[in-house]
Amino acid sequence: MAPEEICKALKDRFGEAVEDAVLAGGHPYARIAADRWPEVAVFLRDDPRLGFNVLRCISALDLLSEEKLACVYDLCHVPLEQPKVLKTQTHEFAVRVVVDRSNPVIPSVAHVWPAADWHEREAYDLMGIEFSGHPDLRRILCPDDWNGHPLRKDYEFPLEYHDIPATTEFELTNPRH
Repeated sequence: MAPEEICKALKDRFGEAVEDAVLAGGHPYARIAADRWPEVAVFLRDDPRLGFNVLRCISALDLLSEEKLACVYDLCHVPLEQPKVLKTQTHEFAVRVVVDRSNPVIPSVAHVWPAADWHEREAYDLMGIEFSGHPDLRRILCPDDWNGHPLRKDYEFPLEYHDIPATTEFELTNPRH
C-alpha cells in the first residue's frame, strides 16, 4: 500500500487528528495529534487494508529550536501467511507524535504493540517523554537516581556520579560548547 493511500485512509477516518504528512522521500510519515494517537494506532493495526502488525521501533526526537519533543513510530505490515506469489505484500509507514517540551506526555501504545513497552521506557529514560497508561514506566538504561535525560540536546553532563568522575570525550559537561 502506498504512503498516499495510507495517509488518505487516516484523514478519511480521523480528519484533523492528522496534523501533517510528509510523503516524499525515503521515510514517509503522518503527524498525529497526541490525544488521538491510541485510537489511530488501533486503526493502523486492525484495519484490514493497513494491518500494521509490527512496531519496528520508536525513535525519540529533540526538537529543541521548536521547544518540542517527538516520537516516530516505524510500522510495518508483515503477512501472517505465506504469500502465493514470490513478491511479498509488505508495506511500511511512520507516525510522528509531537508534544510540548514543557509537558512531554504521549499516550502509551504498549497495549496495541507489545514491543512499545521497552521502546517507550527507553524514550522516557533518555528523553524524558512520559507515556500515560504505560504498564511499567521506569528507567531502562540509566540508574534510578540518574538526573536528567542524556539524549536531550540541552542535557548537562554530570561532572561525577557517586564520586566517580565523568566527562565527555572532550572533557566538557556539554558537547555543544
